[in-house]
Amino acid sequence: MLFILKKIIGNLLLPLPFLLLLMAIALLLLWFSRWQKSAKTLLTVSWLGLLLLSLQPVADRLLMPIENQYATYQKNEPIDYIVVLGGGYTYNPEWAPSSNLFPNSLPRVTEGVRLYRQHPGAKMIFSGAAAISNPLPNAKVAAMVAESLGVPEQDIIILPQAKDTIEEAQAVAQIAQQKTLLLVTSANHLPRAMRIFQKEGLNPIPAPANQLATLGPLNPWEKAFPSAFYLSHSERAWYETLGNLWLTIKE
Repeated sequence: MLFILKKIIGNLLLPLPFLLLLMAIALLLLWFSRWQKSAKTLLTVSWLGLLLLSLQPVADRLLMPIENQYATYQKNEPIDYIVVLGGGYTYNPEWAPSSNLFPNSLPRVTEGVRLYRQHPGAKMIFSGAAAISNPLPNAKVAAMVAESLGVPEQDIIILPQAKDTIEEAQAVAQIAQQKTLLLVTSANHLPRAMRIFQKEGLNPIPAPANQLATLGPLNPWEKAFPSAFYLSHSERAWYETLGNLWLTIKE
């Protein structure tokens, strides 16, 4: 129950639902109260906030400091385990395996497979519990994608009970407490994940995937027009900021 409550509150505080809620309050004030000036101010501020957070120059500059804390892993030191954390997914047996992983999950798996090929003898660990009403756990679906990309089943370990990053770290600690492991997750999630894994007594090597923020060349209209794509970058920055704040409160 606490897990579901945490998810509901966390999602309500994300930019889009939070700003839409502010706009709804402003509209109610405009239609049903005398606080016209306050309502207009609230509506203007929330609309402007939504606009700015949907622009690439703003969104990527918010996200980049989080993503740039760790560089892509390029070394060839001996590795015992490659841990790939779970993310968004669904399951439809009629789809190609990779189609069942959401955009934040598939790059984690493909980066994990790349690192697996560079480290013969390593085992891959996939974590993640089943979403509500889903017949398969996240870990199993990700493992199916890895197998479809050539990873042998005997080199895969599935941790299907972990519902969040804290539980993932606890499950991995039971297997790899004294082992050398690579921690693969989205670049924006990796700083918080490293913090959680280290708290469990692990010393993972960071291996970021799915970098989003860029200062590279883009078409002019991609920088000038608001986009749901770039709003999602702002969302990731805010989500991870909230997550780190929650960790600090708990400590």
